[in-house]
Amino acid sequence: MANDLKPVYLIAGGPSSKRGPGPDPLLQEALQLAAVKSPSVAYIGAASGDNASFRRMIERWIYEAGAGDIKPVPLCGVRADAKKARNLIESCQIVFLSGGDVEAGMGILEKHDLIDFLRSQYGGGKPFFGVSAGSIMLANSWVRWKDPDIESSAELFPCLGIAQVQCDTHGEAEGWEELQTLTRLIPDASIGYGIPSGAALIACPDASVRALGGEVHRFARRGGIVQQIQSLLPASECFTR
Repeated sequence: MANDLKPVYLIAGGPSSKRGPGPDPLLQEALQLAAVKSPSVAYIGAASGDNASFRRMIERWIYEAGAGDIKPVPLCGVRADAKKARNLIESCQIVFLSGGDVEAGMGILEKHDLIDFLRSQYGGGKPFFGVSAGSIMLANSWVRWKDPDIESSAELFPCLGIAQVQCDTHGEAEGWEELQTLTRLIPDASIGYGIPSGAALIACPDASVRALGGEVHRFARRGGIVQQIQSLLPASECFTR
């Protein structure tokens, strides 16, 4: 079964991910995980509350990259249907998690008892990719504050752990503040990856990672202090994480 596991593409997205006119190369490479032309995509929009206008914008982006049928997975509002959601995910050739709010998205997946189901789908060989909050949801954990005004109230909460990494997206303008808090709370040996807009982190099943589309920033806790360390640069090979 382990040999069937696919790399997980964690994409930050944003206008700079496209290097010019035409399809987004990061999405094109992610869609190739399905190993078929024009793969069907299960669109999980839980992090955005299944926002229809947001979904249509993202769908255009994915269609342009070469997707076939994109099937919205109904998880929010009056149309929520957990059984239908499972059937759609099983029927599609690749699963996509869209952006929004990480904690809200994980809450929806937990409400519908889909967390172990999604993990089992990945374990059975189904490829996954995400954008923005969806990328964070695919990783190990994220951070929240019991009191937003008190830094020491920060705590971790679990995400899907399909990609065995800790990451944040789009935090470059703020100096990766949330990622640094996350890194402070995870074990010393772990790395926190900051995926800037327009770049992606590929989490490989052999416990290695690869940057795509631009450098990926890295943070580590050393001697109780979180420090930025050498960035991961795009290359043709994976590097042990």
